[in-house]
Amino acid sequence: QVQLVESGGGLVQPGGSLRLSCAASGSIFMIDPMGWYRQAPGKQRELVASGLMGGRTTYADSVKGRFTISRDNAKNTVYLQMNDLKPEDTAVYHCYVRNWRGGLYEDLWGQGTQVTVSS
Repeated sequence: QVQLVESGGGLVQPGGSLRLSCAASGSIFMIDPMGWYRQAPGKQRELVASGLMGGRTTYADSVKGRFTISRDNAKNTVYLQMNDLKPEDTAVYHCYVRNWRGGLYEDLWGQGTQVTVSS
């Protein structure tokens, strides 16, 4: 069984920054990709950023140039540096990983961490 522990959410003013972390532990074989989704009240969950072990990254258009995803493969940890935060970034942010074992995989989600951008 794999556990995902997220941290780093909170309340920040517009223009501020936060850094989210998600550490995976347990029955890890190979996790790829690692990423972040978010869900705002009344909206569907959306991909924020995703990072592959080889270094390739994907971002939602709305966060390009403001958010940076990175991962420490040795620690099975993924980070999301969020700069120039806007009120529309307010949401619950969920860590996501795909855990591979042989030719099979399981998709896993963290419990979520609240990010609130407000003055």
